[in-house]
Amino acid sequence: MELADKQVVVTGGAGLIGAALTRRLVADNDVTVVDNLSNGIRSSVPDEATFIEGDLTDEAVVADAITGDVDLVFHLAADKYVNADAPREQFEANGEMTYNVLERMDDVGVESIAFTSSSTVYGEAPRPTPEDYAPLEPISEYGAAKLSEESLLSVYAHSHDFSVWNFRFANIVGPRYGAGVVPDFIYKLSEDPETLTIRGNGRQEKSYMTLDDCIDAMCYVVEHADDAVNTYNLGTRTTTSVNRIADIISNEMGVDPDYEYTGGDRGWTGDVPKMRLSIEKLAALGWEPSASSDEAIRQGVRQLLNDPENEPHLG
Repeated sequence: MELADKQVVVTGGAGLIGAALTRRLVADNDVTVVDNLSNGIRSSVPDEATFIEGDLTDEAVVADAITGDVDLVFHLAADKYVNADAPREQFEANGEMTYNVLERMDDVGVESIAFTSSSTVYGEAPRPTPEDYAPLEPISEYGAAKLSEESLLSVYAHSHDFSVWNFRFANIVGPRYGAGVVPDFIYKLSEDPETLTIRGNGRQEKSYMTLDDCIDAMCYVVEHADDAVNTYNLGTRTTTSVNRIADIISNEMGVDPDYEYTGGDRGWTGDVPKMRLSIEKLAALGWEPSASSDEAIRQGVRQLLNDPENEPHLG
C-alpha cells in the first residue's frame, strides 16, 4: 500500500513510536490520532493531525476514530509494560482494544491494519529468532496478549479479507520516552552519580533499534509487503548488554559509578534475558537498519540528555 493521499488512523499516536509515525505520515496523508494519554504526551502530536482523546475500550471512541473513509489503521495503543502491576487487567484491556478496533473496521469496510506486536511473543527462543520460529511460548502476560492479538488479526485476514502487517519489535530507543533501562539508568545516575543499581546480573543482552529506523522500517514494510498477513521482525543484527548500556550512559554523562546488582539472570519475572531477532526476512524485502544496537543506545542517550522536555518524564 502506498502511503500517500490516504486517510490514516494511528491509535496510541501520542506515544514515542506513535507520535514519530504520525509526524512521518502527516506530510502526505490525512491522519487522525486517538490516544488516552496514559502513555503519551499530547504535545508530541503534530498540529496537522486530528486528535481524539479517549480509550479504545470505549466503543464510542473507536466509532468516532474509525469511519468508512479510512484507508489504513496503525494500531499501536496498548498498555506496554512487560512487568505490569496488574497483568490480568493489562491482558484483558489490550485484547479488548484490538477486538474493538477490528470489529469497527469490519463494520465500516476498512480492511487494512498495521499492528505493533513484540519480540516477547517468542519467549526464550534460539537466537537469532526468525518469524517462522515455533512453538511460540511467551513467558509474560504482555507477550501472551500480543500473541493472542496476532491470532485475532490472522482470523480477520483469512476470514474477513483484511490486509495485516504485524511488527515484532526489538527495543526501540529515542527521545522523550519514560520507560525502560535507558531512562531508568539516566534517572538513577542523575540522582546518584556514584552508584548504579542494575537489575539482574548485568549480562542480559538484547537488540536496540533507533526510533527513526523503526518508523522507516514500518512504512517500508507496509508499502512493499502484500500478503494477507505480513509478519516482520524489526531490529538490528547486533545486541547490547545491560552492562554495556550502563557504560555508554556513564560515558555520555561523564560519571564513573560503581555497579551493584540485584542478582539472577533476568531483571524481573517475565523478562527474556537474551534476545536477538533475525532480520533476514526484512533484508530480503529490501530494508536494512542504519545503526547498530550500540549506536542506537548512544543516539538515544544523547537525545534524552539534550532535550530539556525529557526531565519530567524520566523515572
